[in-house]
Amino acid sequence: MAKEYWIGDVQAGLHDGSEVELKGWIKRTRGSNKIRFIVLRDSTGTIQCVAKREDLGDEIFESLKGALIEASLVLKGSVNADERAPGGHELIVTDAELVGGVRADSPFPITESAMVAADGGETEFLLDNRHLYLRTSRMTNMLKIRSSVFGAIHSYFRDKDFTEYQAPNFVAGAVEGGSTLFEVPYFPNEANPDRKAYLTQSWQLYAEAAMPALERLYTIAPSFRAEKSRTRRHLTEFWHAEMEVAWASNAEIMAHGEGLVRHIAKTVIDERESELSDIDRDIELLARYADNPYPRIRYDEAVETLQGLGIDIEWGQDLDYSKEKVLTQDFEVPHFLTHYPKVAKPFYHRVDPDDGNYVLCHDLLAPEGYGEIIGGGERTWSEEEILARIDEEGVEREPYQFYIDTRTYGGVPHGGFGLGVDRVCSWLSGADHIREVIPFPRDSRRVTP
Repeated sequence: MAKEYWIGDVQAGLHDGSEVELKGWIKRTRGSNKIRFIVLRDSTGTIQCVAKREDLGDEIFESLKGALIEASLVLKGSVNADERAPGGHELIVTDAELVGGVRADSPFPITESAMVAADGGETEFLLDNRHLYLRTSRMTNMLKIRSSVFGAIHSYFRDKDFTEYQAPNFVAGAVEGGSTLFEVPYFPNEANPDRKAYLTQSWQLYAEAAMPALERLYTIAPSFRAEKSRTRRHLTEFWHAEMEVAWASNAEIMAHGEGLVRHIAKTVIDERESELSDIDRDIELLARYADNPYPRIRYDEAVETLQGLGIDIEWGQDLDYSKEKVLTQDFEVPHFLTHYPKVAKPFYHRVDPDDGNYVLCHDLLAPEGYGEIIGGGERTWSEEEILARIDEEGVEREPYQFYIDTRTYGGVPHGGFGLGVDRVCSWLSGADHIREVIPFPRDSRRVTP
C-alpha cells in the first residue's frame, strides 16, 4: 500500500523503485492528449510526474489535463531514477486525485513574467499578492533560512543558561526616541481623557527590571518604530533578539554578540546549504563570517575614515545608514564600532568613567554594505547617574520611575544588546531588500495584505 512521502526525500534517492504517495501543488504542467508532465512541489522540493492516459483512464487523465498551476494534487505511483529527469528522479503516476482546483477564469497570478519583471526583487504587484508570492521557491528558501536564524538564536542563549523572558508591547515611554513612537489611544476615561500608550521600540527597560531576578535573560519579539525611512533595511514592525546580563562589561557583551552572530552564520550554513545555493548565495563568504574574529574600531576612527573618503560628517553625529554603507563596503567580516560620543546616545548608555565625552556602547556593522545589525553596551546603573542623565536630556522622570527604582534598590553594573533579526536574515541571504526575508513586511507605505 502506498504511503505518504516528502518530495525532497524522493529526490534524494531514498525511495527508488518504491510505490509512494505524494501530496503537493502544481508548479508547471505541459503535455498532450496522451501524456502529461507535471512538476509537483511541496515544502521540500519538486519532482517531475509522468501521467499517461492509458495508465489512468479518461476521467482521471482529463482532470489532470485541466489542472492549472497551483492546483493541489495527491499522486500515487512508482519512483524512477532517471538522470534525464529534473533532479534525477521522476514519478510514474498510477493514480491521481485533484484536491483543490484553480479556475480557468482566475489563474494563479504569480506568473513567470511577473517574476522576470521583479528580477530577483519585488514589484508592487508581488507585494500586493504577498499571500500568494509566499509559495514561490525564492520565498520558500528565504523563510527556511529565516527559521534557521531564529532557531540559532534560541540555541545560542539556551546553551549558555540564559532564561527566555517576555516584555509588554504596550509601553508608557520611549527607548529610542519619541519621534519614532507609534501612539495608541489606551482606554481613555473621565479622569484621563487623553490617556495614551505606545507600541514598544525595545524590551530593554523591562529586561533591566528582570535582570536582578534572572541575571542572564533574552527574548525574541517584535518591535515597532514609526520611521518613514525607505531604505532597504528598515521596517516599521521588525523582530528583535535582545539580551541582558548582570555584572557584564561592554567587552563581555560584545563577546556574546560576536558569538551569537557567528553561531547564526554557522547554523545557516549547516542547515540551509541547499536553500543558499538556490538563491545563489556565496557559502564560502558566509563561512568567513562564521569562522573569523570580528575587529573593534572606535567611533573617532570611523569618523576619520569617512571624512578621508569625502563623506560629510562631524564628530558627535550618529552614523546613519548612508554612512554605515560606505564604511562597511570593504569589510571582510563584521566590525564592532565602539565608544560613541555621549551627545549621540540616550540616557541609559553608561558614560565612560575614563572619558566623560563617550559612552560604553557598541554597534556591530555587517559587511557588503548592510550596516548595523546589533546595538548594545553597558547601562547607566547607579541611581545618582541615571537621574543626572535623565535630567540632562530633559526627559520626564515619571514614565521611567519603575526604571529608576531598579537602580534605587540594589543596582549593579550590567549591559545588553538588541539584534535586528530581519537585518541578519537579509545580510546572510544576500537579499536586495529587507522585505524579501519576512512573510508580510510592514513599512511606512504598506500595512496589507
